[in-house]
Amino acid sequence: MSNPDNGSDGSNRSASGPRSGAERPALIPGPLAAREVGVAPATIRKWVQLGHLKPAGKAVRAQLFRLEDVFAAERAARRATRRGR
Repeated sequence: MSNPDNGSDGSNRSASGPRSGAERPALIPGPLAAREVGVAPATIRKWVQLGHLKPAGKAVRAQLFRLEDVFAAERAARRATRRGR
């Protein structure tokens, strides 16, 4: 007797298909996050130090960040720079 949750190849997949990446955002290391927003890796570290950005995880020694958090910190830094003029 076959299980309706099993795929035709016998794998145990639900009818909705494989999990999408939308459920859990990808985490990226600081240097890659810096490259994505066009800043130096030291800037990412400074944002963490100042509390503008919070690591979402850790892999060995590397801090990992959600890309949307990095973009939010970058927007906040730009707003703060404009106010300071």
